[in-house]
Amino acid sequence: MTFELNGAATPSPAAVPVGALIKDSSDQGFKTDVIDASLETPVLVDFWAPWCGPCRALTPALEKVVNEKAGKIRLIKINIDENPQIAGQLGIQSIPAVFAFSGGRPVDGFMGAMPEGEVRRFADKVIAGVPAAAPETDSMEAQIGNAIAAAHEALTAGDLGRAAQIFGMVLQHEPENVVSLLGLTKVYLAAGEVEQASTTLDLIPEAERKGVDYTATLSSIRLLTEAAGLSETDTLRAALDTNPDDHQARFDLAVVLNAEGEKVEAAEALVALMKRDRAWNDDGARKKLIELFDAWGPKDPATIKGRRLLSAVLFS
Repeated sequence: MTFELNGAATPSPAAVPVGALIKDSSDQGFKTDVIDASLETPVLVDFWAPWCGPCRALTPALEKVVNEKAGKIRLIKINIDENPQIAGQLGIQSIPAVFAFSGGRPVDGFMGAMPEGEVRRFADKVIAGVPAAAPETDSMEAQIGNAIAAAHEALTAGDLGRAAQIFGMVLQHEPENVVSLLGLTKVYLAAGEVEQASTTLDLIPEAERKGVDYTATLSSIRLLTEAAGLSETDTLRAALDTNPDDHQARFDLAVVLNAEGEKVEAAEALVALMKRDRAWNDDGARKKLIELFDAWGPKDPATIKGRRLLSAVLFS
């Protein structure tokens, strides 16, 4: 898998002493050895572990290629067993994982072992992609804004790994960046990691826990947590086949359907419950439907259709 974040800007590579080309680093040294160093020369970061067989095959190829380039690119090696923080922030779930940094930002990368020739082509691509010095107007704020836009684009496209990596890098610079924390929470939700999503959302400062996006994300977590404790759809459907007036089964079915991504069907189940017994559980079906709308957002096609169905019940 590869990912790219276009638009990195950095000065042309400076000469680097041979002894400084390859170095072991740590979570604490990451900013100096990678972020700051990549402002001068592109840096490859090799995330590895002693037990990883493919890592033992890849690392010598990386070292050979970096030495060949004689100062045009550096290599930083990070043992994730001893230094899990940066790997976690980048969303790394398998190794070996190699990231290319230039201008203080990730610009390319790959997962898994590659033959030496492919490693050489990758390094050449990174070196060739280093543009001229960034204009002074290219502020850190602008860089972070561009990175967040790229992360959201990846999330929309379903490239969860890339989205997590970019959001993680932004949070490396700004640990309380609300947009990135919300974005990373959505990545975990899309991956089905509800507990991790909840933990990430809790990192948002109390004063910033507001707005439509935050409310929608919080509702999504609550709904998925609720669904985790319910029966499977087949069991609930069977209960309704036996007794169509089993309102709790129909209510639970809607919650589970939403968790499975069947939004419209979830809305239809709640509307059907309302038609059978509007007052059930203190108007519980309507309240749950509104909760689903909050989680989906006002522009979601399921919300639009669900509101039409709701209106037909309320005003018929």
